[in-house]
Amino acid sequence: QVQLVESGGGLVQAGGSLRLSCAASGRSFSNYAMGWFRQAPGKEREFVASISWTGGRTYYTDSVKGRFTISRDNAKNTVYLQMNSLKPEDTAVYYCAAAREIFTLPPTQASRFGSWGQGTQVTVSS
Repeated sequence: QVQLVESGGGLVQAGGSLRLSCAASGRSFSNYAMGWFRQAPGKEREFVASISWTGGRTYYTDSVKGRFTISRDNAKNTVYLQMNSLKPEDTAVYYCAAAREIFTLPPTQASRFGSWGQGTQVTVSS
């Protein structure tokens, strides 16, 4: 099992930027894909981005392509989500997740992630 702690959320105006961080401890971090999900009030949790264990493959949901960038630093056991050109519809609690097993490609389904952080609130004002 791996423990995940997110940070970096906050309140920002539309068009602004935030950088989320997720620090991992426990199980070997570098062997597993990582992902970011988000959940807005009254909505289901949705996939945002994922990254392979090497960092060489990334996937994004269509609504954040070109605005968000996922990256990882295996030496620091940390995964990041750089969010630019934020929109009010990006407002949500953002969760970091670690894949439950080793996958060749980074997964996008929540069921393939076995460890989750507590979440960090991102609020984008118009």
